[in-house]
Amino acid sequence: MTTAPAIGQALDRVDGRPKVTGSAHYSAEIPIPDMAYAYVVGSRIAAGRVTAVDASAAQAEDGVLAVLTHQNLPKIASQPPLIPSLAGTAAPGQTFFPMQDDIVHYAGQQVAIVVADTYERAQHAAHLLRISYEETPSVTTLEQGRDHAYVPDTIFGGFLPGHVERGDVEAGLAEADVQVGGTFTYAANNHNPIEPSSTTAQWEGDELVLHDATQGVAATQITVARLLGIPLSNIRVIGHYVGGSFGSKAMIHDHSALAAMAAREVGRPVKLVLTREQMFTSVGHREEQEQHITLGATRDGRLTGIRHHKLSPTSHFDHWAEPSIGVSQEMYACPNYEGVYRLFRANTMTPTFMRAPGEASGMFALECAMDELAHELGLDPIELRLRNHADTSPVSGNPWSSKGLRECYERGAARFGWQDRDPRPGVRREGNWLIGTGMAGAGYPVTPPAGPQRARARVYADGTAVVQAATPEFGTGVATVMAQVAADALGMPVDRCRFENGDTDLPNIAAAVGSAGAGMISAAVHSAATALRNQLIARAVTDGASPLHGADPVDVVARDGVMTAGTASDSYADLLQRNFQPDAEASGSWSPPAGDVPYGMMTFGAQFAEVAVDPELGLVRVRRMIGAFAPGLVLNPKTARSQLMGGMLWGLGQALLEANHMQPRTGRWANASLGEYLVAVNADAPDVDVEFVEVDDLVVNPLGVKGVGEIGQVGSSAAIANAVHHATGRRIRKMPITVEDLL
Repeated sequence: MTTAPAIGQALDRVDGRPKVTGSAHYSAEIPIPDMAYAYVVGSRIAAGRVTAVDASAAQAEDGVLAVLTHQNLPKIASQPPLIPSLAGTAAPGQTFFPMQDDIVHYAGQQVAIVVADTYERAQHAAHLLRISYEETPSVTTLEQGRDHAYVPDTIFGGFLPGHVERGDVEAGLAEADVQVGGTFTYAANNHNPIEPSSTTAQWEGDELVLHDATQGVAATQITVARLLGIPLSNIRVIGHYVGGSFGSKAMIHDHSALAAMAAREVGRPVKLVLTREQMFTSVGHREEQEQHITLGATRDGRLTGIRHHKLSPTSHFDHWAEPSIGVSQEMYACPNYEGVYRLFRANTMTPTFMRAPGEASGMFALECAMDELAHELGLDPIELRLRNHADTSPVSGNPWSSKGLRECYERGAARFGWQDRDPRPGVRREGNWLIGTGMAGAGYPVTPPAGPQRARARVYADGTAVVQAATPEFGTGVATVMAQVAADALGMPVDRCRFENGDTDLPNIAAAVGSAGAGMISAAVHSAATALRNQLIARAVTDGASPLHGADPVDVVARDGVMTAGTASDSYADLLQRNFQPDAEASGSWSPPAGDVPYGMMTFGAQFAEVAVDPELGLVRVRRMIGAFAPGLVLNPKTARSQLMGGMLWGLGQALLEANHMQPRTGRWANASLGEYLVAVNADAPDVDVEFVEVDDLVVNPLGVKGVGEIGQVGSSAAIANAVHHATGRRIRKMPITVEDLL
């Protein structure tokens, strides 16, 4: 009897027990002898300069080893460009490094570091620093910067244009029978993973070891090497376990290099952990933004034009905007489209990736406008979307590598009970509660990494196997899923395979961002494991002592660790033991499709939500959510469903809870702790149901894996907002929707 294929099994995560029992060590928990501790001091002003630093009281405290400021911190060797870490290159969070001069660009900018022999002493001494400032007026809000906005040539690290168009949008809107749209506003969002960002740095002569909380150990390695001017071969980065990221640890922020600089200064290992408050000012954020969208359509619901403009603040150093107009130009068949980003320079650090960066906010505007258009035309919202279904990519005209969106609409609607919906707003009531239902489409681009992705596989003479790649485990279940991929490629039981990861000494994998992790890592693991299987088969058929001697390698099949051709068989373990070989190994690599591949590549889905609204108290309770998604091959339904549920619940938080605002007078965040910044908790969570629509994709990677990390969030906030409109008859064009909006 042979085992079933490992891919597709809903296996428990192998990292579950270590995390629950506490045996999993994160970067801030690595025990290193003679450890020192760094505490970062942030600027109290948003704009100006540091005029003086009095460190005498701090330096006089017991245990204080160093106080570093712009006056004595070494200069960096070079500043890498702002390039998303998916490319496998240097990936600084911004093209500015602190404490190189006395200029203050934003509140919370690092202006000093205190290093001491205990964390408590470092923190206490930091509060004894006397830092004087010369303050100048700051610009931090949309209203302050609106009149100074410009259209950049590119955004997103230079990867995307600031202005895109096809057809003639003015003519398309002019020929429309109906136009709808409006201005949508979004509060800023801040990263709050369970584990704050941290780095532990240790020098061994000229060689540096970093234990870093990062989505990509290679990205940390390359970025810090560039900043410090040392060879890549002199840096090892380890990050086995990471306590969540969602974009905050995708780019490499300043603390990683600062920890290394502090460790070199004091001559002993240094641990630097950001406080929860510093997470609001040190690792980027989703920027405050305003989007204006206009849809034009014929009376029968055919889109004739889409105009989508966005205004948002960026830093003084980088043209950054999350790509909110990216999906709106791809989602529907429309001949005329215009998308424009407008930025203004603000006293803020450079914003960064945050789960579904741009897709979640852009689809909120698009899908709420589509719901409004359906209401105006008297069409069912799903019917309107089907009439504008894009059979090919509207941008390139190329066929989709795979799609499945029609099936997502159909299966999600059936599961939700959409057919029983009364389309009239405000008519369904249960006691004091108004009940509404809403839906939205979802789309997320499949973005292959640049360059080859590598892995290594090894089979031991005891019949076990290990596969290795540098990628960290930051909560996605990668160690479990890659063992499944390796098991099937090797033809071995999954419980005999394990995955080693999170170390730059292992084969290089780009940072797992943009929902690309499962696709690119599985491709490299599949390549390495397949190469090793073929190597062992080739060894067996040429081994005179093997029962498979002389067989055609094409006829040999591997299952359960046994190679079989006809009635003859030989196990991997027997082959290696017979030849006095303790193990065999092979490397594999995968290079993603070229940028000019003649296909549109996106993941699609459909979201449905039911809400209850108390019109007297302004309360919204989401009662159930259903999502149907077509993510290609699902490697492990349990981990994939968990990712999608997490994204859907984050969309709930984005729609109803998460908000931060800059105080115009001080240029500082109003809510800079979890006591004031609201996130969804268990009490907010409704019933969440996930439906998979599997589609075959022969283009994106060898296994046809598209990824699920972010598509679950896209569309969920729009579905909730549309349900609120259906319950109340009120169209609310802002995130989050608050009590004040409903009273």
